[in-house]
Amino acid sequence: MLKTASATGLRMLRAPMLAGTSPIRINNAPMFKFHAHTSATPKKTLVLLGTGWGTTTILKNLDTKNFNVVVVSPRNYFLFTPLLPSCTVGTTESRSIMEPIRHIVGRRGKDMRFYEAECTDIDMSRKELKLTRTLEGADTQSTLRINYDHLVVGVGGTYNTFGTPGVEKHACFLKEMNDASKIRRRLKDAIEKASFGELADEERDRLLHVVVVGGGPTGVEFAGEVHDLVSEDLAKWVPHLSDKIKITLIEALPRILPAFDERLASYTQMTFAKNGIQLRTSTRVKEVTDRVLKVESNGVESEVPYGTIVWAAGIRARQFAHTLRAKVPQVQTSPRGLIIDDFLRVRGTHDIWALGDCTVSKNAPLAQVASQQGKWLARALNDLATNDNAFDAIELRKPFTYASNGSLAYIGGEKAVAELPWFNRQIALGGPFASVFWKAYCLWELSSVRSSLSVATDWVKRAIFGRTMSVD
Repeated sequence: MLKTASATGLRMLRAPMLAGTSPIRINNAPMFKFHAHTSATPKKTLVLLGTGWGTTTILKNLDTKNFNVVVVSPRNYFLFTPLLPSCTVGTTESRSIMEPIRHIVGRRGKDMRFYEAECTDIDMSRKELKLTRTLEGADTQSTLRINYDHLVVGVGGTYNTFGTPGVEKHACFLKEMNDASKIRRRLKDAIEKASFGELADEERDRLLHVVVVGGGPTGVEFAGEVHDLVSEDLAKWVPHLSDKIKITLIEALPRILPAFDERLASYTQMTFAKNGIQLRTSTRVKEVTDRVLKVESNGVESEVPYGTIVWAAGIRARQFAHTLRAKVPQVQTSPRGLIIDDFLRVRGTHDIWALGDCTVSKNAPLAQVASQQGKWLARALNDLATNDNAFDAIELRKPFTYASNGSLAYIGGEKAVAELPWFNRQIALGGPFASVFWKAYCLWELSSVRSSLSVATDWVKRAIFGRTMSVD
C-alpha cells in the first residue's frame, strides 16, 4: 500500500517490504532498504526494469522462489505491439492487447514486487537504483531508492527523430497505447473538420492527407490499417469525403520493408499502388511544421501539406540506458544504446544484463529477439540461484544465439507479407494466405486466453458492425 507524506516540498513513497529483506532508504532517510540478503534468507534481490517483451518473458520462465523479484516500469501492463497500428483505427480495442503484469505472474503462481515508476539513476558501487514517480495532477515527484544484487535492463526503446526540426512538436508517434489514442483522435478531428462548414478545396485536401514517415513494418502496417478504415468504413460514414482521403508513405531508403525479401517489398509496393497509397522512397524529411513537411528527394526540395502525420522512422534507447552508459564510458561507446556481450551482460559491468530495444548487438531490435533473449536469460538466472559466482554460472552456458521464426507484416486489404523458415531456407509469401498466418501468429503470441479471445471478438465485431472511431 502506498502512502504519501509532505517533507521539504517533496512527497515520499513508503514501500512495502519483501519477505526476508532489510529496509529501503527513501529520499536519503533511514527507511526500508533492500539489501542483497541476510543470514535469515539466502535469496538475492533481482530487479527487472521494464514490462516489455524481454522482461515479461523472463517473468514467465523465471523460478521466482529463488529471488526477491522486483519489477520497475512506468506502465503496469504488457503491450502486444504488433497489433498497436490496428488500435489507431478501431480494428482492435486497446484493452484487448494490454495485459496487467500482475495477472501474468499471478496466473503462474509466482511472486514479485512491482513499482509503477521510472528508474532515473543508478549507483553501481552501492548497487542502488533511484526510482521516480510523478504524481498525477501534481508537479511534485515521489522518489524511492532500492538496492539490487542482479539487475536486468529491459527498458525498451522510444521514437527516434534523428534531430529533424518540428517532429517532436507536430508529429504523432506509434510506440505506446497513448500514441494510438492520439492518432485515433487526430484522424477523427481531421475528418470532422473537413466535413464542417465551407472550406477551400486546398484546405480540405490538406486535412484529409495522412502522411506516414518510415517504411518499416510499423509504418507499412499503419498505412494498411488506414486504407482499410477508408475503404470499409469511411466510404459508408462520409461518402462525400472518403474518395478525397489520401495516404502517403515516405521512406528515406530506396525501398520499403528493407529487412524483408526484396520480392515481398515489391509485392507490398504493388499492393499499395493498387490501393491508392502513394509511396515516396529515397525521400528525406528535413523539417515538420504545423501544416506541411519539407522533404528532399534526389537533391530537389518540396513541401507536402498534411492533416495527420505519423512518425515511424526508427527507434532509440530510452534515457536510463544512456544514464547507465555514462557510468562506464570507456566501454559503452555507442550512442544507440547499451553494448552487450554474447551472454547479454552489459559491457563494463559484472551483474547487470540488458535485452531488447535498449541494447546494441548483432541482432535486430525485434520483439521475437527480445522474447528469445528473455527465455535464455531466465534459464541463466535460475542457474545463478545455486551458484554464488555469477560469472561462472553464466559463462558455463552456451552464448545466446537468435533463431529467426520468420517475419510478418500486414499491408491492408486482408493481405500480408511473410517470411517463414522452412528447414534451412526462407519461404516468402504474400497475399490473403499470408494474412491468415499473421492473424494466427497474433492470437498465438498474445499473453493470455483472455487477450486472444478479446482480439478475436474485436475482429468479429469489426467484420459484422464495422469499426468505431470514438475516443475519450
